[in-house]
Amino acid sequence: MTTVPAAAAAAAAAAAAAAASEPASAAAAASDLARDPARVRHARQEDLARVAELAAEHAAYEQAAPPAPGLADRLHCLLFGTPAPRLRCLVAELPDTTLAGYATCAPELSTWDAAEYLHMDCLYLTEAARGHGLGPLLMEAVATEARTLGLARVEWQTPEWNEGAIRFYDRLGATPKRKLRYSWRADAD
Repeated sequence: MTTVPAAAAAAAAAAAAAAASEPASAAAAASDLARDPARVRHARQEDLARVAELAAEHAAYEQAAPPAPGLADRLHCLLFGTPAPRLRCLVAELPDTTLAGYATCAPELSTWDAAEYLHMDCLYLTEAARGHGLGPLLMEAVATEARTLGLARVEWQTPEWNEGAIRFYDRLGATPKRKLRYSWRADAD
């Protein structure tokens, strides 16, 4: 689990650090984005099929089982089928309107702190979209969600082998916590 204060300065510093370490071709692509910038926005109903595709890519990247069929429909219920949805879904949209990534988050509770925080469940960018400043944009959008909800902290986890993500989160100023994540089916016999 990783935590970071909900602060815009961290995302800006990460973008600057990432730009300083990018190869020339990535820098050229980032320059193209600067002229006609990508944006991060809340997902709309018509985005959910693509978000489900991105989630399947994300699962494959993390060497996990793919989402069960019908993910777009289930996301629709969580995001648009209730008057006060807990789940938030943000998408990274390229200038040509292609969705190149997403982040999902929801408020959770820390018993030890007796306070809520924003749990970022997923952050994923397609391979071609990495290294162009979209990660910091998504993280800033997640931090904005936290601030909007009156929450001071964002937490998430990443696989220990995902060195690129770890470097990115370190550049943000995030602090890692050593824990194992478990999953247990409550409906299992």
